[in-house]
Amino acid sequence: MEVKSRHHLRSDVVSDLETTLANQLGVELDGDAYERVEFETVDWEVILVDGEPQIAYFDDEPFLTVRGANAHEPEKRLVTVDSGAISFVSDGADVMRPGITEATGDIAEGDLVVIAEESHGKILAVGRARVDGTQMVGDEGKVVDSLHHVGDDLYEFAG
Repeated sequence: MEVKSRHHLRSDVVSDLETTLANQLGVELDGDAYERVEFETVDWEVILVDGEPQIAYFDDEPFLTVRGANAHEPEKRLVTVDSGAISFVSDGADVMRPGITEATGDIAEGDLVVIAEESHGKILAVGRARVDGTQMVGDEGKVVDSLHHVGDDLYEFAG
């Protein structure tokens, strides 16, 4: 991924970003430097927090990356999968109901969510909910579309 442009964010933009992520995920960002990075060949925009790619825009909505979510441990919009789903989710597969052990009740259809594995709580992916969190656990059906996962280009981007 070739960088097209890179610039520091104004303090008011940083404040809005911090407020949005606190409301969405219950996390507090505490960075000293925030830089927006745009790329030549992909539509992603990434925000580096102290040099680490911790925030990305998904459909013009800011949200933590997998790295950012692992650094800040979200309390909201959290979907937890069992050990049988880990390899699939880590490879970018959409999340199916049978693999989900738990989902927070604050998730609404269309929300961006973080997907964690149940044994250690590590974040594996970011996705978009197809149903409310209260409807995610069950026997069949795709309930989260994968947007970003461990090992993809965004995850491998090193700022």
